[in-house]
Amino acid sequence: MATYACLLLFFGLKDSIFELMTSFNSKVQITITVFTFTFILPSINIFIMYRLKRIKSITLSERSERSFPYFMTAIFYFGLYYLLYDIKVWETIKVFVFCAGSAILLTALINTKYKISAHMVGVGGITGVLISLSVILKSDFIYLILASIIVAGFVGWARIKLNEHNQGQVYLGYGLGLFCQLVLFMLLEKFVLNL
Repeated sequence: MATYACLLLFFGLKDSIFELMTSFNSKVQITITVFTFTFILPSINIFIMYRLKRIKSITLSERSERSFPYFMTAIFYFGLYYLLYDIKVWETIKVFVFCAGSAILLTALINTKYKISAHMVGVGGITGVLISLSVILKSDFIYLILASIIVAGFVGWARIKLNEHNQGQVYLGYGLGLFCQLVLFMLLEKFVLNL
């Protein structure tokens, strides 16, 4: 989801400062870095755990198997934030990564007691980012926001249909992702965003 958010930021928000004032090479480098830290490294971690028989399946269907991989994924996100901290990139990207790491950390903590849909946390985060950017940039992203809500509906339906989650777990995941990106984004915007 973080990679999708980067692609959306750089290539989907037409005529935005992110599209117009970022070189193509920078867009590609940032997106590849985000993809590495938020997908490749967590995937390698899960694969290693699977090969070591620490988890039964790479899909992490069992609640008891999910917390440690989520904690590790949060560490990768915060590591990415630390890497980006002193690099000259848009502060928005740094804030987005920090908020996403926070959402994953909360997902890991909640998962110790109650199974929650990490897929929905990610989709809710995308919706939260779009709403936040719409407010901060004073731009109308209503169609993108509606599209993200529709995608969330399909993802949530799929998770329920696959018997991976119930409705409560899906709604909680979406709400957590939306809350973290929307509330944290708006709070941090007051202190660190220079758009």
